[in-house]
Amino acid sequence: MSKDTEFIKILYYFYGIMNGSLKYCIGVMSGTSLDGVDLCYVQFDSFNHYRFDILKASTFAYSETWINKLKNGFTSDKEDLQLLDDEYGDYLGDLINNFIIEKDIDQVDFIASHGHTIFHKPEEGITLQIGSGQIIANKTGINVVCDFRTQDVQIGGQGAPLVPIGDHLLFNNYDYCINLGGFANISFEEDQQRVAFDVCPVNIVMNHYMNQLGLSYDDRGQLASKGEVHDELLSNLNNLEFYNLPYPKSLGWEWVIENVFPLINDYKLATEDILRTYIEHIAFQLAKIITLDSNQNEAKILVTGGGAFNTFLMQRIEFFIHQKIVLPKNELIDYKEALIFAFLGLLKLQGANNVLSSVTGANKDHSSGLIFKPLVC
Repeated sequence: MSKDTEFIKILYYFYGIMNGSLKYCIGVMSGTSLDGVDLCYVQFDSFNHYRFDILKASTFAYSETWINKLKNGFTSDKEDLQLLDDEYGDYLGDLINNFIIEKDIDQVDFIASHGHTIFHKPEEGITLQIGSGQIIANKTGINVVCDFRTQDVQIGGQGAPLVPIGDHLLFNNYDYCINLGGFANISFEEDQQRVAFDVCPVNIVMNHYMNQLGLSYDDRGQLASKGEVHDELLSNLNNLEFYNLPYPKSLGWEWVIENVFPLINDYKLATEDILRTYIEHIAFQLAKIITLDSNQNEAKILVTGGGAFNTFLMQRIEFFIHQKIVLPKNELIDYKEALIFAFLGLLKLQGANNVLSSVTGANKDHSSGLIFKPLVC
């Protein structure tokens, strides 16, 4: 960083203190791949075009017990789900308190929690993210913003993806923003508005087959790189009905269980061949969306999420789009979603729109989320 840049940064910092535009918050994210809970402590400067700094960040891996509870939560009845919602809120509250102590954090204006998705069937008007905001607020003594998806579904939207508002306001110097997590999703500008949608399942499928080998994931795609593409399976995956639907559209765990696993399992392939074929599927689906500009210049692409560390997957994506992708710093790869949910919380507290109808298909842009304040017992 140059001395001039550092000096300007210091000026903005002190101006932010003077006019109250600096906000300190913790974003909390749990993805469908069940890698763990991401906590991201962020400073936002709303005066300076929402400039942000990730100050501290950690990922807390789930125990086997929590993995099973969250993975099987969709089979629970209403009463058990309420208990799980409370229990998970209690768990998140403890994680956040420990994070604050361990990182020696002395100022938190609010917490923004995505929760963990149990159901997501927007076509049926259903979405559920557990992790009681009231319990988190009570345990931490800090205001909590959560439940960002429900309102959007209630007004005709998909309730997903929600990250594109952050792509639009924080990362608009990129042509495409791609997240490779449990699912791949993409956002970009089209006809002067932001569009975004889920592309296909990613880690939620590949980790499932690695779990059967007693492993959490395929490190850098090493096992997949040893397999062979099964052409018939690849063709059938690419022909799944979802891929022909217009956006906005989104995916959930239930869709994977009903459509992807049965299709793959019918072929009784070796794990390395499943992974190799599935990576080809992911890369092909992403390449269908990414286009060069009229001058055939390379697109500027931001790739984040755990899949960015899968070297073989990245190589296959680059092969299909005919260009190299320069990855950002690991901190942004790991914590972009937690960062943006913190940003959604900030927008909610400011009364600003944090969900785009062009992305979710809702009948209007809106400010989504519920705010919980600590109750004094």
